Amino acid sequence: MAYSSQAAQNKRRSFLDPRVKIALVVLLALFVMGGVGGARMKDISFALSVIPFVLLLIEQQWKKFWHASIMLIIGYGCLLVMPYLPYMLRFIPLMCGYILTRFVATVAMGDYVIATTSVSEFISAMENMYMPQAIIVPMSVMFRMFPTIASEWKSICRAMDMRNIHIQTVGIENILEYQLIPMMSSSVRIGEELSAAALIRGLGSPVRRTNICQIGFRAQDWLLLLVSLAVICFWLLTSFGVLA
Repeated sequence: MAYSSQAAQNKRRSFLDPRVKIALVVLLALFVMGGVGGARMKDISFALSVIPFVLLLIEQQWKKFWHASIMLIIGYGCLLVMPYLPYMLRFIPLMCGYILTRFVATVAMGDYVIATTSVSEFISAMENMYMPQAIIVPMSVMFRMFPTIASEWKSICRAMDMRNIHIQTVGIENILEYQLIPMMSSSVRIGEELSAAALIRGLGSPVRRTNICQIGFRAQDWLLLLVSLAVICFWLLTSFGVLA
C-alpha cells in the first residue's frame, strides 16, 4: 500500500519530532505564558515567542499563522497605546495586552502541535519516552477530542445559520442556549466514543504496539533541543546568581 511505504511516510512526517514539540510547548508555557525568570528572561521570552510562528510558516499553516499574528499585534498595540489613554481607562488595554502577549504564542504552539501531529505519531513518541498507559490513553483521547469538538462547533453554527437563528432574531440569552446545550451533549458523546475507540484499538493493552509512522530526531530537532537546554541553563544560572 502507498500509505505504508517509506516514501509516503517520509512525505507525511512533520518538520519536528513530537517529543520536541511537547518540549517546546512546556518551554513556552513556563517562560512566555508563565513569566518564569521575570525581567531577566524578557528578551529570551520574546525570542521564544517567535518559534511557533516560524514553525507555522514552515508547515504552511497560513490560517493559523495569520490568526495568531493578528492577535499578537493587537496585544502589543494595546500596550503601546496604553500610556496615552486617560488614567481611568488604562486598565483595559493593559489587561488585554498582557493576556494576549503572554498567551498567544503558547496557544499558537499548542495549535501547531495538534495540527501537525497525528495520533499515531503522538502515541509512538509517548511510548518511546516510556510513559505509562495511564497517561498515554487519556492524552491520546484528548488529542483527538479537540479537533473533533472544533468540527462539531462549526457544524452547530452552520445548522443555526440554515435555520436563520442569529442574535438579532432570538437574543443573546437564547443564542447561548441553542449553541451551548448541543455543544455540551456533543462533547459528552464525543468523549465516550473516542474512549471506546481507543480501547478497541488496544491502547490499554500491556503489549507494546507497533507503529508504521516514522518518528526520530533530525538536525532541526537537535537544534531546538539545544536551544531549549540553553534557555533552561541560563535561567538556572541567573536564578542561583552565577550570572548577573
